Amino acid sequence: MIGRIIETDACIAEGLAVLGAAEPRFLRAAAEAGPIPLRRRAGGFGALLSAIVSQQISVAAAAGIWARLEAAGAHRPEGLRALDDDALRACGLSRPRIRYARGLAAAELDFDALAWMTDAEVVATLTALPGIGRWTAEMYLLFSLGRADVFAPGDLALQESARLLFELDARPTPKAFDAMAADWAPWRGVAVRVLWAWYRVAKGREGVR
Repeated sequence: MIGRIIETDACIAEGLAVLGAAEPRFLRAAAEAGPIPLRRRAGGFGALLSAIVSQQISVAAAAGIWARLEAAGAHRPEGLRALDDDALRACGLSRPRIRYARGLAAAELDFDALAWMTDAEVVATLTALPGIGRWTAEMYLLFSLGRADVFAPGDLALQESARLLFELDARPTPKAFDAMAADWAPWRGVAVRVLWAWYRVAKGREGVR
């Protein structure tokens, strides 16, 4: 079963209503954060390559590398395969990222088929590739495939947002956070969006440790 797909702002509103009925603090967080972003984006090779590029570097640095890759045509698999390692390094890719990018291009994933796989199958398919971990696979499920009930318990910003919103003594561990989020099904993907949106409010108000 694939379940609901988040396509529009109306889906966010529907999910928020269900979440708020079960846990009113989601409604308070949404009211304080303002409109909850849809965060849908195109999938495919470019989405995963962009995730590889962005790992553990600033947004500005990632944007610069991505602009150079696009200019070189390396944001598409055939363009990336046509460049040697020196050319990719000139775009800003490190040696590990070059290996990950080449692995992604060589995999020739059937991205249309991913849309019809279960969440677990998508995670297994993507994490089999070098440089793509569970978090990246979860982001692809959430925002490229629009899965409504996917969560990302290992995300530090989500953990910190939950700590503040639910007045926890400490950030929940991924295992504890996953168990906590079970009550938010089948709209855990909306919970992710609300917690991220409220994270900015919480950070400005109390700071993030």
